[in-house]
Amino acid sequence: MRKKIALIIVGVLAVLLVWQWEYVSYGYMQARGQLRIMLNTQPVEEVLTNPAYPDSLKQKIELIREIKRFAIDSLQLDPSGSYESFYDLKGQPLMWMLVGSEKYRLVPVEYHIPILGTFSYKGFFDRDRLVEADTALRKQGYDTRISEVAAYSTLGFFKEPILSNMLSRTEGSLAELIIHELTHGTLFVKDNLEYNENLADFVGEYGAQRFLARKYGVNSTVYKDYLASKMYYERYDDHVLRGTRALDSLYGTFKPQTAEVVKDSLKWKMIRQIVSSADTLTDERSPSGVRSVKKRQLSKLNLPNNAYFIGYLTYRKQQNRFRQEFESQFNSDFGRYLTYLKQTYPSL
Repeated sequence: MRKKIALIIVGVLAVLLVWQWEYVSYGYMQARGQLRIMLNTQPVEEVLTNPAYPDSLKQKIELIREIKRFAIDSLQLDPSGSYESFYDLKGQPLMWMLVGSEKYRLVPVEYHIPILGTFSYKGFFDRDRLVEADTALRKQGYDTRISEVAAYSTLGFFKEPILSNMLSRTEGSLAELIIHELTHGTLFVKDNLEYNENLADFVGEYGAQRFLARKYGVNSTVYKDYLASKMYYERYDDHVLRGTRALDSLYGTFKPQTAEVVKDSLKWKMIRQIVSSADTLTDERSPSGVRSVKKRQLSKLNLPNNAYFIGYLTYRKQQNRFRQEFESQFNSDFGRYLTYLKQTYPSL
């Protein structure tokens, strides 16, 4: 009888394994990548006392610890065990993100991740699996975009280490990144990726500005460069979002009988206009500030497709909404605003 029950259980598990093979194999790949990181981290204290590491690296690590303390004490983000260890990427990418979009509509390819919800991108530790997934999407007629991931949050499931690739960032960019990821660990709404990423970007930028003002002073070059960079990217956001709306309107005029060659011609003409007109944006950053250019930047050499604009909407579309809500309804009181967000949008 026991053998019969065991055989039934094995059979059921085998069916589930075949039925959900994509989830199982993807989960295994990601778990293996996460495990590799966890097994090769060093406690920060060991790094700081190791003479083999340069002082410049140690100073950036101390800065990250200071940013984290500020995020918890002053912004009231949830305490976290993250950024207390160090992982050396040895110049290699951490992981990659794949975004897919319909070819003539700004509609993303969506991925359902058990427990966490639906995402408009998919992360890969394994480059071969990434290329395989990208090729499959393009064969199905989707626009795709691959980008390297600088950091990520496991939403408190694991403790994220300081990554060696973070340490080349400017003070403002580093503060943005750390506070962005800590925000995910504080508030993450299931099945609402655009909300989560826009909120984390908003909090990251607000927190970075406050941190730099406190540490360096509002008259410092570090603070002024960050402010100039922030103002530049606000203009850049407005420009790209206007372009996105124009693209969306163009796609709305396409009829089922419109030839694909005509659709392609109109699509790429519009995208070239969006890219070319970005040159008119004014930029007050100093040469040191320009070095922190974000990877979302438009490029004439490699024209963006719909997947680029999908990715941009995911992170930047709701910035004005958060800013206006924060300033008008909460009189720029971040503690009250965060409390309101937590009560209104229960987190995972």
